[in-house]
Amino acid sequence: MITAIREVRRAKGLTLEEVAQRCSPPTTAQTIGRLETGTRTVSVAWLNRIAAALGVEAADLVSLPERGDLAVAALLDADGATAPRRAARVTPPQPTPGAVAVTVGAGVGDYRAGDEIWCDMLAPADFAGALNRDVLAPVPAGRFVFGRLIAVAGGKATILPPALGAKPQTIADAPWLAVATRLVRAL
Repeated sequence: MITAIREVRRAKGLTLEEVAQRCSPPTTAQTIGRLETGTRTVSVAWLNRIAAALGVEAADLVSLPERGDLAVAALLDADGATAPRRAARVTPPQPTPGAVAVTVGAGVGDYRAGDEIWCDMLAPADFAGALNRDVLAPVPAGRFVFGRLIAVAGGKATILPPALGAKPQTIADAPWLAVATRLVRAL
């Protein structure tokens, strides 16, 4: 884990001693220095203490090297785009274990050609939790049905494909469904 304790402390114009005294309970400047340089392991408790002393969130003090992140340049709401009040970063999504994707070849329903739909697998006992959400379901002969899950009853799942005028399809005893959780769309 890489910490940004030193960068945040310097950005706030604080010395090691000032941060150490702001900690609750207070500690030594030497301890803060060791935590900054990584010569002492930073625990969650220490992150929380130092974050409180610096007036930031603990998450602002760490970054995970195996995942890139992006700086937030603006916040968009009904009043338009504005600068964030404090520095923020977003982390691109990581797929969950067992996740699958659907790529869209031609626009259909709310989806455009080139979209990627990331889906998380569900066991049959969890199908009802995906009602009114888009799902992917396997059917015999290596085929699939994709669409809105509109009913689950008696081991059967009924799915309404997104194409205009499509008729609902009922799949009996599906071994799994994959519920759409993220839409990745290039602009």
